[in-house]
Amino acid sequence: MDKNQKHIAIVVASYWFVSISMVFLNKTLMSSSVSIDAPIFVTWFQCLATVGICKGCSVIGQNQTTKQNQANKDGTGGGKGHHFFNQFPILEYDPTVALKILPLSIIFVGMITFNNLCLKWVEVSFYNVARSLTIVFNVVLSFLILSSPSSSKTLMTLGVVVMGFFVGTSGEVNFSVRGTTAGIMSSVFVSLNSIFTKKLLSHVQDNHWRLTFYNNVNALILFLPLILIFESSRISTGLPSKGMIFWSAMSLAGAMGFLIGIVTVLQIKATSPLTHNISGTAKAAVQSAMAFHIWGNEATGRGVAGIAMVLGGSLAYMFVKTKEAKQQILAK
Repeated sequence: MDKNQKHIAIVVASYWFVSISMVFLNKTLMSSSVSIDAPIFVTWFQCLATVGICKGCSVIGQNQTTKQNQANKDGTGGGKGHHFFNQFPILEYDPTVALKILPLSIIFVGMITFNNLCLKWVEVSFYNVARSLTIVFNVVLSFLILSSPSSSKTLMTLGVVVMGFFVGTSGEVNFSVRGTTAGIMSSVFVSLNSIFTKKLLSHVQDNHWRLTFYNNVNALILFLPLILIFESSRISTGLPSKGMIFWSAMSLAGAMGFLIGIVTVLQIKATSPLTHNISGTAKAAVQSAMAFHIWGNEATGRGVAGIAMVLGGSLAYMFVKTKEAKQQILAK
C-alpha cells in the first residue's frame, strides 16, 4: 500500500469512526439515564461547543499567520506556511451579517433539533430509514424553489427509496410515530439547508467556517426561548445531579459535531464526491448492523429489506446524478 492509499484509508476510517460515534453518542445523550430529558438543551450545548472550537481555531490560525508573516518579514521564514488552522478566517459576529443569515439559521435549528429528536425516539437501526427521504425532498424542493427538473432515471431511484421507507417502517418492531415524523421533518430541513446554503453563502465571503460560526451563534440565541418554555424545569431539577460522565459526554459530542465537518471535507478531497457518498452509504449499512448488536434492536425481514432498499436506492441516485453531471459538462 503506497502513501496515497494509506492516506485515503486513514481518512475514510476517520470519517466512519467520527460519524458512527457521533450517532451513537447522541443516542446516548438523547435517551439514556446518563443524560437528562432535555434534548433542546443538549443540542444547544453542542452548538456552544462548535462556536467555542471554531473561535479557538480561528485565534490559533491568526496567530500562526501573524508569526509566519513576521518571520518572512525578518527573513527567517521559509515562505508561506500551510497549517491546519490557517483555513479558519477571523471570526467576528456582525449583527448585520447575522440577520442576513437568519433564515438559514432557522432552518439549521429545525434540522439539528428534529435530527436529535428522531434519534431520541427511534431505534438506532431504524434511524437511516426514518431519515431516508432527504434525497426525495432534495428533488422536490429543488423543483419548487429552484425550478430544477429531474430525469426519469432519478425519479425511479427515488421510488426505490420511498418504497424502502414504507417497507422499513412496516417492519420496525418498536415503531414510533413521533420519531418517524421527526425524521421526516429533519429530512425536509436538511434539504432546505442545502438549498439556502447555496443562496446565502455569499454573505460570508463563501467561507463555510464563517457560515458555521454564524449559524451556531444564531442557533444559541434561537434555542433560548425554546429551552425556557419547554425544558427549564427539567434542567433545573436534573442538571445539578449530573457529574463528570455527563459533561464529558456532552463535550465529546460537541467535538464530534465539529470534527464531522472536518473529516467530511477531507474524505471528499482524498477521494471524490461520488466516492464520499458511496462511503457514507456503506457506513450507514455498518452503522445499522452495529445498532442491531450494540443496542439489541430486533431485526425483522422487512426491517432489513427496508434498510437495503433505502441504501440501494440512495446509491443508485448518486450514480445517476454523477453520470448526468458529467454529461452536462461534456455537452458544454
